[in-house]
Amino acid sequence: MKKTNYSYIGIAFIILVFGIWFVPRIVDRINSDDISRKESRSDQKREKEKSKLSDLVFIENSNTGENRKVPEFSFMNQDGKQITNKDYEGRVYVIEFFFTTCPTICPRMNNNLVQIQNTFKDFENFGVASFTINPKHDTPEVLKTYAETYGIVNPNWHLLTGEKDAIYKLANEGFYIYAAENTDVEGGFEHSGNFALVDKNGFIRSRKDAFGNPIIYYRGITSEDEGADDNGEVEQISILKEDIKKLLNE
Repeated sequence: MKKTNYSYIGIAFIILVFGIWFVPRIVDRINSDDISRKESRSDQKREKEKSKLSDLVFIENSNTGENRKVPEFSFMNQDGKQITNKDYEGRVYVIEFFFTTCPTICPRMNNNLVQIQNTFKDFENFGVASFTINPKHDTPEVLKTYAETYGIVNPNWHLLTGEKDAIYKLANEGFYIYAAENTDVEGGFEHSGNFALVDKNGFIRSRKDAFGNPIIYYRGITSEDEGADDNGEVEQISILKEDIKKLLNE
């Protein structure tokens, strides 16, 4: 064998050893860099999403410590269409419990909600969910008439009716918004006059009070024009509007 052939063999051997030793390390380095870059991009994305959040807080479940989310539901609206919680995904919305024959607080609550509706009339991702606590009387047809009477025109404002036990469970266990049948009170039913505010991802949100605690609900009975109720409680429709806007901008 010629000397030049030995040289070629030696060079080939060196190249082979180099490949066996160095190439895997180069690949590992490239992969590590790729992972680092991916992790960096993920971190940046999380930070960006976090920075978009407003100062409204999440409400924690006392038993689990998890952020309270709207439970799954499925009811019929005023147009006879089945509406579920998924229909509100990607929307900011307000929740109330009411009934159409309510002689006391419901008309005041819904007049306030209509005012809120009109404030955000240009926002396609804003809505309202109104659950009747008297579903036996409040059929889709009755709810349709009620909506027309009050000037409810937002296509994402659904007046919802269905199985009574499911509605009461949603109110008292899902939202912790009191609702009950009571023949001893005017109208035959009693319920909270509070609204709950829900973000685009289905989480219940609110601002904090002066002591740093979540207010959780917004008082829905007193109007902005009234300013305060007979007990001196300041209206919260104005701050509800402010907080809806914050969630719409998230």
